[in-house]
Amino acid sequence: MDASERGRLLYKLADLMERDSAYLASLETIDNGMPYSISYLMSGVVCPQALRYMAGWADKNCGKTIPVDGPYLCYTRHEPVGVCGQIIPWNVPLLMMIWKIAPALSMGNTVVLKPAEQTPLTALYAAELCKEAGIPPGVVNVVPGFGDTGAALVANRKVSRLVFAKEYYT
Repeated sequence: MDASERGRLLYKLADLMERDSAYLASLETIDNGMPYSISYLMSGVVCPQALRYMAGWADKNCGKTIPVDGPYLCYTRHEPVGVCGQIIPWNVPLLMMIWKIAPALSMGNTVVLKPAEQTPLTALYAAELCKEAGIPPGVVNVVPGFGDTGAALVANRKVSRLVFAKEYYT
């Protein structure tokens, strides 16, 4: 998938989050007890803004090719890093999810995300919104579970990058 298409899908996801912001805010409030007004601000304003920001960067993957002397061909090849494992905390789960998946998706990577075992609802619903936005199956994967799930994600050799924002027992 080319960069402009990735950006378009992230813009679509932002639109869907705005559309369902009241439902997402309710899930977030039920899940972790956050006041509804804050949940609504996160799901209806902050998360869509973050998605749109990263969508704008999708086709701006810049880099410099260092020139060398002599008859050599030098170039920079931009490639995704692959599978990004992401373990997110319970305190602001939807916002943390968006902050983690948006850059990864923007640059063409796939995501395996483990939400906190206490607060999986918004991550599971956001994964459904990813499908509705047109993000291909297998690109965004949410695997709820306890510490063993996080340990399996960390130990998996196919995971190229790991984002970890939680306690030790995740």
